Order: sequence, then structure tokens, then C-alpha cells
Amino acid sequence: MSILLDGKQCALDIESTLKLDIEKLQALGKRLPKLVVLLVGDNPASVSYVTNKDKACHRVGILSEIIRLSETSTEAMIIDEVIKLNKDDSVDGILVQLPLPNRMPSKKIIESIDPNKDVDGLHSVNVTKLVMNEKGFVPCTAKGVVTLLKTYHIPLQGAHAVVLGRSQLVGRPLAQLLTNENCTVTVCHSKTIDIPQYTRMADIVIAAIGQAKMVTKDYLSSKAAVVDVGINKVDDKLVGDVDFENVVDLVRAISPVPKGVGPMTIVTLLQNTMEAYTLREAHHG
Repeated sequence: MSILLDGKQCALDIESTLKLDIEKLQALGKRLPKLVVLLVGDNPASVSYVTNKDKACHRVGILSEIIRLSETSTEAMIIDEVIKLNKDDSVDGILVQLPLPNRMPSKKIIESIDPNKDVDGLHSVNVTKLVMNEKGFVPCTAKGVVTLLKTYHIPLQGAHAVVLGRSQLVGRPLAQLLTNENCTVTVCHSKTIDIPQYTRMADIVIAAIGQAKMVTKDYLSSKAAVVDVGINKVDDKLVGDVDFENVVDLVRAISPVPKGVGPMTIVTLLQNTMEAYTLREAHHG
């Protein structure tokens, strides 16, 4: 029977630690960390994600504010909001919920965020830091996946990791983060010929390709630790990119969907916000 990489439990443990840290700040009469999320439009999935982030902040004691902007907001209007938040000393983390409506490009908006408040790790300054293996903010899902693997003592150094997917949000930062952890990394994507030939040799397989139940037994060996980043709706049920039932008895370890990577993404956002707060306080102090 494989090890279940329980992201829900792991996230709860991290939340407990954060809650204690924030209670200490409160006891000392200090300013509390604050996250502001900009939500443009009312895409139901985005509203749901933002609500979950807000609830998680409340659970640990991080101050949280959601600024809702109408779907008709222009790029300039959104950037104006970001600049106000950059200047607001009570705000530690700024997150623009993606995707933006009407296929609005996000690049200029992300680049307008102060890199020291960019808790989503998408600003080019933070992307560069990740590539240079310097301290900066790392995208929450990528960092959450690595935290989950480390929590369950899955060896990273020298391991062959195959990342399925090359998105800016998950695949690319994850490949870089795993390289920084001394993994040997292969990135596969929609143009890769014969993906299973790579995944069958892997010690770690991370599926972030956006195809429901694509990864089956044929893709994996018994030594594989599998992390499923996929969130797909099939017949009103959430399923991952991995066919869980099909592979669970074969592999060494596997994360479920739901209760796997999702909670890790949110708790990593809390960690990044706390880190932004600590760095800013040290700087101001």
C-alpha cells in the first residue's frame, strides 16, 4: 500500500505553527501581517479560490482584505489599485487573482506589484531569484508541492523528477525549484513524444498538465512518488491528472485530489505573506 501524501493534514500542521507565531505578535502588541487580494469580475472559480484564501487567513490570524473590481475595469484601473497597495505600509502581501476576465493580459499588472509584496511569486524579479537560486517569493503551488514531498521525507537530492506541464504558474517554477533541491529534472509537455518513457524511469512524478486521469499504471513504476496538481471536473466530481484508483496500489506514494495539493497552495500563500511581513518589519525596524 502506498503512502498517502495528505496535503490537508500537512497544511493544518503548518497553519498551527503560523497561528502560534501570530499569537506571539499579538501578545507583543505588534502590527499583524496583512494580505490583500484583488478580484476582478466574478468568475465563480476565482470567487471560490479567493474565499478559501480569506478563510485560511482568518484561521491563523493574518488580516485579509478582498478588493473587488468590476469586470469592466481597465488595466490602468487595476494598476492604480496595485500602486496604492504598494504604498500602504499596513499591507504585506498583494495578490491579483488570475485569470483576469475578458482574456486581459496580466503581465503589466503583475509587474506593477512591489516585488517585496509579490506573495504569488510571479513578478520577474522573483522569477529571476528562483532561477538564480536566491531568496525570493516562489509561486505557491510549486513551493507547496516541494513542502509536501519534504514533509513525507521523499528524498529529493539525486532523485529523477519528471514534471508534466510547463505553465508559468506551476510547471516551470516547480522544475526550477526541484533543480535547486538537487533533483535531476525532466519537463514533459503537450509536444513531448512518448511521455511514459520518461515517467517510468522517474523517482518523482508531478502531474500538472490539465488532463483528467491521464496518468495511469502504464506511466509509472513502483518506485514513483506521485504528486497530482491537476484539478478537473468530471461528472461533477473533482479528479486529478492521475487515475488515482488505477495507480494507488502500484506507486510508493501519491497525493489525492481533493485534499492534496490544493490545501498546500493556500497554506503556502499564508507562509509567503508571513515571510513578506517578517522581511518588511526587519527592514523598517
